[in-house]
Amino acid sequence: MKKIKAWHFAIANNKGQPILGFGDGREIIDGSTLSINGPINMCKNGLHGSVKILDALGYASGPIITRVEISGDIIIGHNKIVGRNRKCLWHYSVQDSEELLRYFARMSALYVADKWDCPDVVYEYLLTARNRDAARDAAWAAARDAARAAAWDVAWAAARAAAGAAAGAAAGAAARAAAWDAAGAAAGAAAWDELNNYLEMLVNEPNERR
Repeated sequence: MKKIKAWHFAIANNKGQPILGFGDGREIIDGSTLSINGPINMCKNGLHGSVKILDALGYASGPIITRVEISGDIIIGHNKIVGRNRKCLWHYSVQDSEELLRYFARMSALYVADKWDCPDVVYEYLLTARNRDAARDAAWAAARDAARAAAWDVAWAAARAAAGAAAGAAAGAAARAAAWDAAGAAAGAAAWDELNNYLEMLVNEPNERR
């Protein structure tokens, strides 16, 4: 039976344990395999994942990072796959996932900080996560005052998403927005791959021995 390793972002129950979404509610446990009945259909029925972690982030319904293995009646799409079975190899806690994704959002914004007139306080926030409110206000002020070049706009949006990550916005959504905007500012596909590789390095680092 064919098996493909992939990434998936899960929601959490009230105990912080990752669970299946869309009303299913079954717990996702390291080393265990969950299965779906019925015909497998992309986006409609099956257990999904993406080979690239940034692609998986684009479909994230929650912040919990899981490394999975998909098998059984696999359908391969453009940037995601679906199968009958999905085994969780390992996962991050909610807290560790959110912390990592917020850090990645800031690094994504820093990746294109040279493409706009980035205020010092914004640089400080991106590097240290301190003075978020001041960084947000400075970035908004710069947005009003600067020329609206396309590259500047998306670089600014990446910084705004990163600053918003600690302000109650979903960490996954902020990381996704920052990465998309940074990739746009830095010329697309190559930047997307570079950011994907960077995020995978961050995620894999604590799990090198697994």
